Amino acid sequence: MRRWKIALGAAVALGAVSVASVHLLNLGYLGAGTAGAAPAPAAFVMPVPVVNVVKKTLPIYLDYAARVEPIRNITLQARVPGYLQEQTAADGSDVRQGDMLYRIAPDDYQAALDQVKAQVQRDTATLEYAKSNLGRGTDLAKAGYLDKDSFDQRTSNLRTAQAALAVDQAAVRTAELNLGYAEIKAPFSGRIGRNQASVGTLVSVAGTVLNTLVQLDPIYVTFNPSETDLVQIEQAKAAGPIAVDVLLPGETQPSQKGELTFIDNTIDHSTGTITARATIGNAKFTLLPGQYVRVRLHVKEQPNTLMVPQVALGSSQLGKYLYVIGKGNTVDQKLVSLGPTDGDLISVTSGISETDQVITGNLQKIGPGMPVSPLPQPKPAS
Repeated sequence: MRRWKIALGAAVALGAVSVASVHLLNLGYLGAGTAGAAPAPAAFVMPVPVVNVVKKTLPIYLDYAARVEPIRNITLQARVPGYLQEQTAADGSDVRQGDMLYRIAPDDYQAALDQVKAQVQRDTATLEYAKSNLGRGTDLAKAGYLDKDSFDQRTSNLRTAQAALAVDQAAVRTAELNLGYAEIKAPFSGRIGRNQASVGTLVSVAGTVLNTLVQLDPIYVTFNPSETDLVQIEQAKAAGPIAVDVLLPGETQPSQKGELTFIDNTIDHSTGTITARATIGNAKFTLLPGQYVRVRLHVKEQPNTLMVPQVALGSSQLGKYLYVIGKGNTVDQKLVSLGPTDGDLISVTSGISETDQVITGNLQKIGPGMPVSPLPQPKPAS
């Protein structure tokens, strides 16, 4: 009985080994040369987009916060007293030089002009009589019928009439000016503000403010470069006019352009800055006095500058770096020094060469020495 049990156990064990062997053969684990075995899967290689380094002439700018200021900003006041009859330009209107803005009741000034004109007519007639009388007196004096005193009196009368006429003619010019001053016109093109004197107000010359008028085109943009930047600005100024771009809040590209026209003669010792000013064309009145903007001074051109997309940059404890394609399509990490930006590109002053292929994507999934599959991308816009 014992022998029978031992023989049965050995048979069962042998059968199990045979079944396991068949199963392993089906899975391809036994015998590398076994017919029908599946090949080992290839290692995965990360595809990465790459771009060539851009070489270009880079414009160098200096950026500053700035404030818009008017070239001219005046208070509108009357030059003659009277009742305000009419406001001919609405609040906030854009006006041209010579446009009517306000009118003071002209009746009194028209009456004064008419009166002095009438006086001129009387004095003209008196002068003509005096001239004729002197002419007759001259003939009588030559003939001996008029004594010297009478002749001198006629001469004096003529001079008096001439003086009176001159005074009245001056009064006419004054009356015409006063009548003209009853019409308050724009001394230059610009925009008027909020009215400060209602129609019917008795306007005095002592200082009744009617409104304000500011010039908007062109306009100033004032900023404060540091004394360290002043050297670059002066060098650029010596080479020619300095172009200035103006960027409104939220803008990435300048909407207004102008030229640097003023640098002050003294540096503020408390801030180490100097006041500078650019004159900007503002035909559409986009810029308004008091507005805060940014200005960009084009100070020079830097040739043969290497540029890469800003998205390709990485950062570590050692500094900024780029991943580039190395030997055998492996990742090579290069520490770089950076310069000014230009749109989506940034200049690299050291660390890469013009022939490098820069990796711009999948940067979080790769590392130095890792094999990759480069996917060339279009050249970045320069």
